[in-house]
Amino acid sequence: MPSYRNLFRTPEFTPLFLLNSAQVAAQTVGSLALGTLVFNSTGSPLLAALAMFGSALAQVLGAATLLRAADRLPPRATLAGLSLLFAAGTALQAAPGLPEWALFGLLLVLGMAGALGGGVRYGLLSELLPGDQYPLGRAALNVANGLLQVCGFAVGGVLTAVLTPGQTLLLGAALHLTGAIAALLGLSRRTPRAAAGHGGVPTARLLADRARRSVYLALWVPNGLIVGCESLFLPYAPRQAGLLLSAAAAGMLLGDAVVGRFLTPRLRARLGIPLNLLLAAPYLLFAVHPPLALALMTAAVASVGYAAALPLQEQLLARTPATGHGQALGLHSAGMGTAQGLSAALAGAVAEHAGPAVAIALLAAGSLAVTSVLAPGLADRPR
Repeated sequence: MPSYRNLFRTPEFTPLFLLNSAQVAAQTVGSLALGTLVFNSTGSPLLAALAMFGSALAQVLGAATLLRAADRLPPRATLAGLSLLFAAGTALQAAPGLPEWALFGLLLVLGMAGALGGGVRYGLLSELLPGDQYPLGRAALNVANGLLQVCGFAVGGVLTAVLTPGQTLLLGAALHLTGAIAALLGLSRRTPRAAAGHGGVPTARLLADRARRSVYLALWVPNGLIVGCESLFLPYAPRQAGLLLSAAAAGMLLGDAVVGRFLTPRLRARLGIPLNLLLAAPYLLFAVHPPLALALMTAAVASVGYAAALPLQEQLLARTPATGHGQALGLHSAGMGTAQGLSAALAGAVAEHAGPAVAIALLAAGSLAVTSVLAPGLADRPR
């Protein structure tokens, strides 16, 4: 069975890992700072949720307009250039007195660019780690993401109390710059997976296959609704939001570490639906306003279910030609981000009328219902 140690012996995996880690750290610290900035100035749970997760909404536009280039662009130059764009955009968000419409305009631009970046990054990962190695590599990135989110939300909570949100956003911009450096110094120049003019297919064609469409929906919707739950942690418990987000990130870390490293492909394939159910069911407890300790435990246990993405991504790759892996994975990333952003908006709108606790429970119930409906369509797995 391959190990995490062997991954870092694979040429170019380490700089890609560092690039991904820098981006996650920057987004984690920056999103909490931006959400705090907007919530402090408006008092609106909806706008705060959109500030934290709204850039993901724009990924649907990026998927429609930019994603076909994911397998046709040189990965090194593209990833470095996008990191520089993210650094500049985050720094602009820190400008004093920037109106809300400008903040959300920047979120739109960065979200569209993020759709392309996801396709290029994960397409390169599938090229560096073909076959059964890919789930382990993706699990390693997810474990790092969990650690960084645990630390990032905790540190971000401290930073927003000690520094201004604008100063915290500048720290996020600096982290994006380190990602650009990792790409330029660590990745080699590679020929795009698909030749210009021959790579990529219309996004609608990726979704035309019924079985692949079921996989995409299972990756996007249940996950997105639970991120909507997490987007309400700030209005639910303003002083403990960082702790709740860190607990959720810790659960995600544990799930990815175990499922990606210690389970066989056959066992992973059987756990996609059960893990999606686990992701949602514990959040029903929020309907009774659990005390902080129980809320932290609930968030941690539920987030183990985020590991459902690993077996579902294996199904997606098995149903997609290798020359389209970047576009297929980019569509997964963009669609997931869009579902998360829409769910954050939905969560904020419901919370405006019903309160954060009830909204969290309602979104969890919706996630359970969607997973139950999709389960039969995922039974026919590719061999």
